[in-house]
Amino acid sequence: MTQDMPTPAKSGRLIVISNRIPTEAEPSGGLVVALHEALGQQGGVWIGSSGDAVEQPKAGLTRIASGAYDRMSFDLSAEDYEQFYLGYANSVLWPLFHRRADLMDVQPGFAEGYARVNDRLADMIAAFTRPDDLIWVHDYHFLPLADALRQRGLQNRIGFFLHIPFPSASDVPALPQADALKTWVAGYDVFGLQTEGDVMRCRALFRLDDDAEFFTSGAVRLGGRSFHPHAFPIGIDAHAFREMAINSTAGDTITMARGQKLVLGVDRLDYSKGLVHRFEGFAAYLTQRPDDAPRATLLQIAPPSREEVGAYQDIRQELESAAGSINGDHSELDWTPIRYIRRSVPRDDLAGLYARADCAMVTPLADGMNLVAKEFVAAQDPDDPGVLILSHFAGAAEQMPEALLVNPYDAQEVGDAVTRALIMPLAERKARHAALWKNVSEQDIAWWSSRWMVALTQGIAPLSDIAPGAETPAIARDTLEPAG
Repeated sequence: MTQDMPTPAKSGRLIVISNRIPTEAEPSGGLVVALHEALGQQGGVWIGSSGDAVEQPKAGLTRIASGAYDRMSFDLSAEDYEQFYLGYANSVLWPLFHRRADLMDVQPGFAEGYARVNDRLADMIAAFTRPDDLIWVHDYHFLPLADALRQRGLQNRIGFFLHIPFPSASDVPALPQADALKTWVAGYDVFGLQTEGDVMRCRALFRLDDDAEFFTSGAVRLGGRSFHPHAFPIGIDAHAFREMAINSTAGDTITMARGQKLVLGVDRLDYSKGLVHRFEGFAAYLTQRPDDAPRATLLQIAPPSREEVGAYQDIRQELESAAGSINGDHSELDWTPIRYIRRSVPRDDLAGLYARADCAMVTPLADGMNLVAKEFVAAQDPDDPGVLILSHFAGAAEQMPEALLVNPYDAQEVGDAVTRALIMPLAERKARHAALWKNVSEQDIAWWSSRWMVALTQGIAPLSDIAPGAETPAIARDTLEPAG
């Protein structure tokens, strides 16, 4: 874990809002644990939806757990689920933010449903928020929430963290509420993003607006509200995941011929993950592989999600067709090049599979961060590590230049990377892994959470009385930069 991390200043309660909320007594998973610890230290409330649509939604919040902090849920009606979640959030914002504006499905009622849920949630939060409370909003489901809270008179410090990429300014006009997006962003005091590239895209959107003002501190003002866009690359609980990989036996269950190589892919079944392109890249490797070279099998785990959305049905059919075609071309009686699992695999089993793999293919077409890349590195044996193949378009690429970086649209480049990964000398593998592990272990989930809380509690001062171009009061930048 990173040393010498800044300590957030103690103030009021912390109110966290996310789309889903953990219901188990002791939350698990890196992000969930980080939020659990931050709330435990600060005290407060974690609010999230209760899950799928309910026939008779309750009007307010329901307490589902209490202790050092409370966990409270709100219900979605069938109409809310259709218009807010499947509709505007995942059929409009998700493709736009992942640079697939061509897949946006703008339907009547989607925007109204999105606004309705955010307004209702703002009413609930405003009813119990104290003046010194801190509010931390997560992800694209709740972009308008700060603006809605400001309209209800709240002056609290409100921060937002976007787990997915920020859209390109040239794509934003495809959103019918393009102007509203800037107002939503400006409602926050700190607008957290995964990468410096995302910060640049966010600022580029505001540079197109003649009314936006920019400060030397990096803050931006629009419509009398100022916010600070900043990169907070999210990490994992690296040491805990490494321990999980050491203790997992899942890798021992894979039946493969002696000398055969295992290439691993782990992704949610989503068009942003570039799975069809990945299969085509692996096919390029198979085509150029000499007959006497060791065989390699790509094990792709891709559990489905959002199957009610048409674009997800399409990618499933494309992927299954590609797998069948490639296996038909390259399989032998005793070898199937692609093994495709379309269901979830327990997290501890995944850790064991990461440890067993000779190579991981993490090749999204667009991704906020992609923690699979970091989990793979954490799971590797430093004395005999596997090789990470990573897309230039994954947010993780900014932190992980020692991976084999590839253009996922170029099948031949991906195929060449697979060949290189599988024959890479041990010394080079160890050197690359050591550098990757240094980043993953030092800039972990605790590092991320601590820096976020410092920015939220001690960060940019209100700018309402500061002239454009003047230096903005802020915490020292070194408290927001990587430690060490």
